[in-house]
Amino acid sequence: MMRAQPRGTDGALLSSLPWTLAALVVALLPHVPYLAFWITGAFISCAAWRYVIEKQRRMLPSRWIRGGLALVCFLGVLATYSSISGVGPGSALLAIMASLKLLETRKRRDQFVLLFISIFLVMSSLLREQYLWSLPYLVVSTLIIMTAWLRMSAGESESAKQSFNTGGRLLLYAAPLAVAMWIFFPRLATPFWSVPIDTSRGMTGLSDTMSPGDISSLSQSNEVAFRVRFDGQLPQPKDRYWRGLVMTSFNGRTWQGSEPRIAAPAREQLQFNGQAYSYEVTLEPTQQQWVIAMDMPMEWSLERTFMGPHQQLSRVTPIEQRVAYRVVSYPSYRVQTELPRLFRRFYTETPENSNPRTVELARELREAAGSDLDYIDAVLAMFRNEEFFYTLQPPALGSNSVDAFLFDTRRGFCEHYASAFSVLMRNAGIPSRIVLGYQGGEVNPLGGHLIVRQSDAHAWTEVWLQEFGWRRVDPTAAVAPERIDFGTRDAAFDGVGVSWGFSAPSQLLQDLTMAWDMLNMKWNDWILGYSPDKQKSFMEWLGMDEPSGRKMLLTLVIAVITLILAISSFMMLRYRPPHKDRLAVLYGRFVKKTGIERRIGETEQEFAARAVRETQLPGAAIESVTIAYLDGRYGPENPGSEEKLRQALAKIA
Repeated sequence: MMRAQPRGTDGALLSSLPWTLAALVVALLPHVPYLAFWITGAFISCAAWRYVIEKQRRMLPSRWIRGGLALVCFLGVLATYSSISGVGPGSALLAIMASLKLLETRKRRDQFVLLFISIFLVMSSLLREQYLWSLPYLVVSTLIIMTAWLRMSAGESESAKQSFNTGGRLLLYAAPLAVAMWIFFPRLATPFWSVPIDTSRGMTGLSDTMSPGDISSLSQSNEVAFRVRFDGQLPQPKDRYWRGLVMTSFNGRTWQGSEPRIAAPAREQLQFNGQAYSYEVTLEPTQQQWVIAMDMPMEWSLERTFMGPHQQLSRVTPIEQRVAYRVVSYPSYRVQTELPRLFRRFYTETPENSNPRTVELARELREAAGSDLDYIDAVLAMFRNEEFFYTLQPPALGSNSVDAFLFDTRRGFCEHYASAFSVLMRNAGIPSRIVLGYQGGEVNPLGGHLIVRQSDAHAWTEVWLQEFGWRRVDPTAAVAPERIDFGTRDAAFDGVGVSWGFSAPSQLLQDLTMAWDMLNMKWNDWILGYSPDKQKSFMEWLGMDEPSGRKMLLTLVIAVITLILAISSFMMLRYRPPHKDRLAVLYGRFVKKTGIERRIGETEQEFAARAVRETQLPGAAIESVTIAYLDGRYGPENPGSEEKLRQALAKIA
């Protein structure tokens, strides 16, 4: 008959349980923004419940209760995430496992399991993103977990501070090995495995559709979209148009683009002239396939990236992690000077019975204009001279959004003006399309790079003209030229931002923001950007000719062995036993000469009496050695005591 396992507690874990709970809390912190609220609540409840049980010596929940909770929580994770694989569901399952494991923790070995789960939670947080604070977080969390580990085996006399210091020393010993592994272990262009990235938290960025108000909501976000480092001088602000995706279809209110696809003729349609700019882009995760580049890209280094039919760059897979790539762009270019009639009809389509007042306005302005260029100038002059306003908080528009904007509200953001301008062009028979991307960017004087934020999101129009091809026309420049010349953030410092709802931050806050951004850029370049190419360059800088995986592995083995020997030597010197007392060494020789072993707890006088009885040594010599040793060891300090003992010992054959 199986014996029932005891469910009671005796408070034996009360000293180590708080440290285990602290380790779990620290390990779970990076996951909290991505976890469902009920999972965090379940962990807090189980942790509090378990501590109360130990504090008050209560009974642990029965096996049936724990089994029922485990089933309910598993089904809850499955219902919340629709999966049990991937970073998000996996982190949720680990958190639930830790919560329920607390309710069956009876012995210290159960706490070891909880600490193993803590380590997995800490490591899995790096699968989402490695931020600048990831390194200090790793150090602190590992130190707390190691301290909790040491507290479980610590004696009553060992304080928490001593355990903490021991954990810190162990981390310091391991740090050189970790650095050597990171530097010399051969980097791979692609990882060994592919982990589904958690998308439970929304990403801020451009989408493949545009309705009035979409970009204005982005422009109130201060999140970084990407950073750019130019090889030489920066382009002028008016040339900083960052191409994202292109919208070609309009249903009367919403513009929509096509799915990313490869178009071989897209590059052949480009003609470049003027100055080229070479730069590196560090793009934040977007969960989209669009790849940002300055208008107009000619070359790019990001693998599995292609140019689509509207000269926009796309990637085969969505950008789920930060990526860095190089691009060469020409601000001066010509695109597709020949456009077949079928495509002209496609780029001039508008829904029937949609925005009738806009259709009539386009007809009147086109009849009054002598050419397409004159018509474009007339529309821009209308935006410039009449009472149109640029605002981040435009009023709501109805189904005929362009009519409502042009004739009623006359207040809008860049997408309002781009949409209205494009519809006016199409109703006049001029092919047009809308480009979504970013415009401008803020120069970081500390790092020398350009910061492009979500607040720099922008929409502009491209129109096709005979002999000119597709040309950029930005109607926003006609209404708010400061937006193009300075950008949203810089314009706030010139007083323009007040009318847009911005307030200028203090100079100190601005300096701190730039310093933090520079640190992030260096972290991306030196740590996250330590790619195979950079590793190869670093190995060559160290003097390694033609670095290969085999050479780097051999170097790694040598470095690790050298470090282990150095650390071991240091620890041997640090923890070596103290030197023996010279008097004790001489007395040990005397004991050895007697030929008998000294008993445990036997005093010097007792040993001397036994040596007289059991050996043939002269009693006077034995007594002389014993007296000299006792005087030197326990008597007043005397420099000649060691010599006196030597002389007495010399009399014994």
